Amino acid sequence: MARFSRVDVYLKMKETGLVPLFYHPDVELGKEVLKACYQGGARLLEFTNRGDFAHKVFDELHTYAIQELPELIMGVGSVTDAATASLYMQLGANFIVTPLLREDIALVCNRKKVMFSPGCGTLAEIARAEELGVEVVKLFPGGTYGPGFVKAIKGPCPWTNIMPTGGVSPDEDNLRGWFDAGVTCVGMGSKMITKQFLADRDFQSLENLVKQTLSTIQKIRS
Repeated sequence: MARFSRVDVYLKMKETGLVPLFYHPDVELGKEVLKACYQGGARLLEFTNRGDFAHKVFDELHTYAIQELPELIMGVGSVTDAATASLYMQLGANFIVTPLLREDIALVCNRKKVMFSPGCGTLAEIARAEELGVEVVKLFPGGTYGPGFVKAIKGPCPWTNIMPTGGVSPDEDNLRGWFDAGVTCVGMGSKMITKQFLADRDFQSLENLVKQTLSTIQKIRS
């Protein structure tokens, strides 16, 4: 059962502006990644559902987070069907992120009052997602659409909350483009939790990058 309500998740997305994305089959390495992101100030993390037995990795990491990183809100991304969403919710996922809009996933998430953030690429999809109770839509792949798309959507629909994933990087110009356009938060995977950091087990640099990125977001917003 989720420890954080859908309202808690939305407010933390809005407050911090950042959702790091991560997957690796090595549980011990994953714990170090979670710890580095947490110590850097991140309070949300999307574990991407990739690879065999990914749910078992999530289960161990989430248990670790509950015990050692009590304010970390862990969710799951790359979910493409309701059965998988239900499995992860049974393991305590606090939010579910998908690359596409699936109404069957919306139904099972709403039944458990778990936040659902579906990937949308048109205004019609965004509108339907909001009719299904979605608070924050995922713009995916974000780099294909760009900040201009967000700005165009926010014009007639200022109530829409958008989280681009893909095409987002920690540099200030990139972040400024997205937040000036009106995004609620950004999702960031390999541009933040880089292959080099993982290969070198350079968790201190990861912590520093998370801290710097959150500071940049705060600076842009102010």
